[in-house]
Amino acid sequence: MKIANELSTLNAVSPLDGRYASRCDDLRAYLSEAGFMAHRVEVEVNWLIALSEAGLPELPKFSEASKQTLLAIISDFSEADAQRIKEIESVTNHDVKAVEYFLKEKISDDKDLADAAEFIHFACTSEDINNTSHALMLSRVREQVVLPRLQKLHDSLKNYAHQFADQPLLSRTHGQPASPSTMGKEFANVAIRLNNAIAAIGKVVPLAKLNGATGNYNAHQSAYPEIDWPTFSKNVLNGLGLKQNEYTIQIEPHDWMAELFDAIARANTILLDLNRDIWGYIALGYFKQKLKEGEVGSSTMPHKVNPIDFENSEGNIGLANAVLKHLSEKLPVSRWQRDLTDSTVLRNLGVALGYCLVAWDSCLKGLGKLELNAAAIDADIDACWEVLAEPVQTVMRRYGLPQPYEQLKALTRGRGITEEALREFIAQLELPADAKNRLLEMTPRSYIGEAAVLAKAY
Repeated sequence: MKIANELSTLNAVSPLDGRYASRCDDLRAYLSEAGFMAHRVEVEVNWLIALSEAGLPELPKFSEASKQTLLAIISDFSEADAQRIKEIESVTNHDVKAVEYFLKEKISDDKDLADAAEFIHFACTSEDINNTSHALMLSRVREQVVLPRLQKLHDSLKNYAHQFADQPLLSRTHGQPASPSTMGKEFANVAIRLNNAIAAIGKVVPLAKLNGATGNYNAHQSAYPEIDWPTFSKNVLNGLGLKQNEYTIQIEPHDWMAELFDAIARANTILLDLNRDIWGYIALGYFKQKLKEGEVGSSTMPHKVNPIDFENSEGNIGLANAVLKHLSEKLPVSRWQRDLTDSTVLRNLGVALGYCLVAWDSCLKGLGKLELNAAAIDADIDACWEVLAEPVQTVMRRYGLPQPYEQLKALTRGRGITEEALREFIAQLELPADAKNRLLEMTPRSYIGEAAVLAKAY
């Protein structure tokens, strides 16, 4: 076997960097190691600029030109810069210290900035930089990737809710025929669940801290006791669009992250439920799938068109939720003022969301292939007159007829019933003429309650 060690999409150990690499492209700027470095640089630079504007006697305010030089390090950050940080880290064996030394290199040619070099990372612990970077990374990936992708899925479901609002559907509870719905109403049910899940994801408030080694501003106060450091830190975080967590140990406790990951996992669970239901409807013939020239459904059975997109989505949701669950359960737990277990776990944010993207894209792709097979759906419901036992016994109850439930149970339970047999049963009932006529005119297709109205109203 001669497989190269140099990373490529063919020899990657993880499918997220191999088979599914292109589906994860939108995450790389935020959740890759280079993306993490870029955010660390952004936090360090903003902290330094804020210090220069705090009136410290040893740190004059930067000129506008020097400030722009610093901001350009953020905006121009490249993979070459990330590689340089890795080279420095190979010596320091400390990733955040490598960022500090990288920044000192970048400003060494600017006299004003070079004089301020020792104020880079001033009074900070590594976790001040890391937790703030993670908050920025997750905030941005949520707004730019997660919510837009989920919104596309929601919009597709909503469109189907409206498109299929009037298509009667034989419902199944416990796998058995039940009161009919419409196909559109079933899509509406999922759409509104997903909409609520999207709202829950959007409501999570990212928190961050810049308060030192154990959360008490010890080093800050020792150097400049006259400064209100909690307010200073709060202003820096607010300037980055983040809310301050005032009470922490060395690490921000990650409760908000757990809330976010649980909310994303909830959306995934809703989509997993959808995947399985659509899979079942395809198996029943309620949906056909649009064919793609050249595709093969089976290596031995030429006729097959498999629901592979929904199966792929279901499998990857399982992987995504396994990682999301571990993140939400592990990250809020740290021994005393900190241990390092969160650090390595947090490097898997891209793994969790990568599997989400694969799953969401597959589901959306599958939805785009669906073609309603109205003939199959209608044939199924037309052969199931026993579902009208419910309205018949309900009307019988209204008018006080004896043992309505038991009579219909004896007539229908465990066996099918013909249109003729049901109409004959209705005809002999002592009901008002208008009530009897309504029941006689009813068909399984017409017995859909408010399903169509509800589907269109969403």
